[in-house]
Amino acid sequence: MYKPLIRIPYTGPLPPPLILPKSASTVAGATSALAQFLSAPPSPRLRGLDHGHYDQAVFLTGAGISVASGLADYRGENGTYTQNKSYRPIYFNEFVDSHEARKRYWARSFLGWSSLHKARPNAAHFAIGDLAKKGFISSVITQNVDSFHSQAHSHTPIVELHGYLRALVCINCHQLMPRDQFQQALARLNPAWATFLEELLSTGALDTENPAERRKKGYRTNPDGDADVPGAPYTTFRYPACPTCLTTAPELRDGSRGHVETDQDGAWSTESNAGILKPNVVMFGESIPSKVKIAAEEAIDAAGRIVIIGSSLATYSAWRLAKRAHERGMPIGILNLGGVRKEEAFFGDIDPLDSGMTAVRASQPAEIVLPAVLKHLQ
Repeated sequence: MYKPLIRIPYTGPLPPPLILPKSASTVAGATSALAQFLSAPPSPRLRGLDHGHYDQAVFLTGAGISVASGLADYRGENGTYTQNKSYRPIYFNEFVDSHEARKRYWARSFLGWSSLHKARPNAAHFAIGDLAKKGFISSVITQNVDSFHSQAHSHTPIVELHGYLRALVCINCHQLMPRDQFQQALARLNPAWATFLEELLSTGALDTENPAERRKKGYRTNPDGDADVPGAPYTTFRYPACPTCLTTAPELRDGSRGHVETDQDGAWSTESNAGILKPNVVMFGESIPSKVKIAAEEAIDAAGRIVIIGSSLATYSAWRLAKRAHERGMPIGILNLGGVRKEEAFFGDIDPLDSGMTAVRASQPAEIVLPAVLKHLQ
């Protein structure tokens, strides 16, 4: 029986990073240890069925791996939670139930999309692809929604645990819509916001996540975090309806047919009871699709070790995968700047003198270490 897995953020304090082996406190030491970890023979502690690529690793990545691409993480030095103490992500039920919440979400997303759209994978993503080609990696599970893994190494099996931002999905008919097309519709429906976005791009205000730096460059926000656009508060923001539901009435959960109404410009109207588009990501408070959950578990079970890159495992959906790997007796490697949720549970029985064959814990930049590991293993 499928048990829903809901994405919930962990807000407790994180422990200081453990360093294993001690030599992993430097880039060179972390590189050597991780290279030994990836090339070690299958662990005799492995439990489970006698199948899979037990000499290969599954990589689990989080927001930290994309910081070098210019994106913010959550808990790093310049992370969203660090720079904006009042930050609170929107929850799935809020998005679905509230037209006002959707207007605010899409207004802020409209401004932020340009930064993500122009960002590109970094050296860490490409190194993972090359390590996979050489047979060290069986698959990648990513918490990220930036699509960098698929851009950098589409040949590698990838499980996008929390979905992706490159498309939207209708909550009624489940059809996808490319984000670029949606962004163009938002600009057409909200000309004042489109002008404001052009001004922000010209000043470079969206090139930083630091609120103070953004204000210096003209991006002002109200105390509640809404963008301050002269003459166009977020309450006036409009967003399009699902084009599929506009032409074909979707069937609702109760078996009735939904109806979609728009204003004269094509914006979704509150007279509708269907046709709502959402980002094709797993929002906080939303259940991960069963096929994705199963694919992630199968990726863990098919590997002989796990390497966690750029993730504090602060969401349970990711932490449980590391826990599953630990319960299978899989060696665990972690490369993350800063602490990781309950990391002491993974390394409690590891000999501190181990060279990296059975465990690695380093707090070094992935974009530096992973290319070095690749060079070390060539």
